[in-house]
Amino acid sequence: MTPTSAVSPCIIHIAAALLLNAQGQTLLVRKRGTTAFMQPGGKIEAHELPVHALARELEEELGLQIDPAQAIFLNSFSAPAANEPGFIVHAEIFQLTVDSDVCPAAEIEEVIWVDPATDPALELAPLTREHILPFYRRSLTALA
Repeated sequence: MTPTSAVSPCIIHIAAALLLNAQGQTLLVRKRGTTAFMQPGGKIEAHELPVHALARELEEELGLQIDPAQAIFLNSFSAPAANEPGFIVHAEIFQLTVDSDVCPAAEIEEVIWVDPATDPALELAPLTREHILPFYRRSLTALA
């Protein structure tokens, strides 16, 4: 009899932003050639801190320059990857409030500001749908 081993899922480590504007809306992005909207951010390189990866990704994808010291760490979440079947994303989530314009660049095809208190009529990435938006909604309820 041979021992069986559990197959562990492939994990993608990312940093992502709950990016807010003055109206309390959050920014979602959609990558070129995909259908699901998600938080902006991306993969953390081996030599990077998560907050520095986030700053790099926001500049590459949205032309947004941030001060990493202003990013507030919220939590870590894991969910099935939206665009990589069989992969799990493990995300370090940071909150930032911005007042500058964002413009889709690199692999980002579309950006949209949504009211996080309502369910947008959009296809959402599992991480956004199951963790990030509910987390933010709970924080809004706690403040009310």
